[in-house]
Amino acid sequence: MSIRIAPSILSADFTRLAEAVHTVERGGADLVHVDVMDGHFVPNLSMGPAICAAARRAVPDAFLDVHLMCTDPGRWVDPFADAGAGQVQFHVEVVPRPSALVERIRARGMLAGLVLNPDTPAAACRDAIGMVDTVMLMAVHPGHSGQRFIGSVLSK
Repeated sequence: MSIRIAPSILSADFTRLAEAVHTVERGGADLVHVDVMDGHFVPNLSMGPAICAAARRAVPDAFLDVHLMCTDPGRWVDPFADAGAGQVQFHVEVVPRPSALVERIRARGMLAGLVLNPDTPAAACRDAIGMVDTVMLMAVHPGHSGQRFIGSVLSK
């Protein structure tokens, strides 16, 4: 098991997006995390493919890790692949049988990952863990930035 550092650009100043991405890379980030919220799975709206594409243009070598906090993540596979994403992660809470979605993501040349909310038991991804590249355990509740770290997730 390896742990990778993926700072989110959710709270970045988008007028200075290139600088924000360069800053997290210089700080030792392994990935640049792009949090996408649909206003349905979570109560807020956030970045879409245009922000991902802007980050790709600004920092062509960055590995863009797209986290889809969306009720229909399959809808966004092609737009984010076209925008330069290197990985798409989606919630097991909305796609409990992910094999078809994982295949679509990989067919577009990206890595695929599962995400679990803090209250979702690890067993929720047990059957799918062998088919994905990553599993992200949320240590905050999805939908808002600036929350306190939920330490109990570490035992998962």
